[in-house]
Amino acid sequence: MRRAALGAGSALLLLWPFLVPRYFVFLTSLVVVNAIVAIGLNLLSGYTNQLSFGHAGFFAVGAYVAAVLTLRAPGVPVVATLVLAGLATALVGLALGIPCLRLEGLYLAMATLAFGFVVVEAIQNLDWLTRGNDGVAVPTAHLGPLALASDAAKYYLVLGVGALMVAAAVNITRTRTGRALLAIRESEIAAQASGVHLAAYRTLAFAVSAFYTGVAGGLFAFVVGFISPDAFDVFLSVDFVAMIIIGGLGSIPGSVVGAAVITLLYDWLAAFQNYRPLLFGLILIGCMLFMPGGIASRMPKWTQQAQ
Repeated sequence: MRRAALGAGSALLLLWPFLVPRYFVFLTSLVVVNAIVAIGLNLLSGYTNQLSFGHAGFFAVGAYVAAVLTLRAPGVPVVATLVLAGLATALVGLALGIPCLRLEGLYLAMATLAFGFVVVEAIQNLDWLTRGNDGVAVPTAHLGPLALASDAAKYYLVLGVGALMVAAAVNITRTRTGRALLAIRESEIAAQASGVHLAAYRTLAFAVSAFYTGVAGGLFAFVVGFISPDAFDVFLSVDFVAMIIIGGLGSIPGSVVGAAVITLLYDWLAAFQNYRPLLFGLILIGCMLFMPGGIASRMPKWTQQAQ
């Protein structure tokens, strides 16, 4: 059952650009980008109980690093650009995570929220580098001699990176590091008594989460082709948190499903622009009331092996 479902799903994803209109290919690329962010955020919040409302800031850092690097050094391969975007964002995550070690709950959420505002303000004021509020037109990504200009080419890039990130996250959760993170989630006191270095693992979770979000930000820049500070406001961070809550905290498959639900909801509610916040809020409340464990709690048992 599991192998058949995975095989059918993989075949569908590979054939997707040939089966649907271009817009749905673009929309699916956004779903995968958001899924990468949700997985990274879940590794932080779902596994170490560190709630972050600053991931829009990490997302922006990754997007602008990729955009500026492609503008200034067009010969750098897209894979190297994405890795550098992730590493740069991971360093920012370390810089934020270390001083936030003493913070928990609401105080940590407020600190990360402030970080998001700082990043947007920095982008607006460093106009010699980021072009400020005018935004940046992102050049076409290249994979060797191949220009990734079409929606289908961008989709396959995003899909390939997304598959690697999902596989890496699943492997992380099965290693000693993943078990340590799970121990922290269950009980910090018990984890510390078992020899888990809380500060080290919580900082590592911040860095890994930021790396995931930075790579996703770089992909986002290439997919949409234009970025500006307005795209990375605080409401985007709220959307990311909503993805992991709806999908299920501590669940990798749930992160993917939650990202798909939120991304598609925003698209479907676009026709009701004036009522979109109200409808979106009602849907979120309904999900939390009737599925407090997230969608992952209702998924088939074999999917839980990836959690």
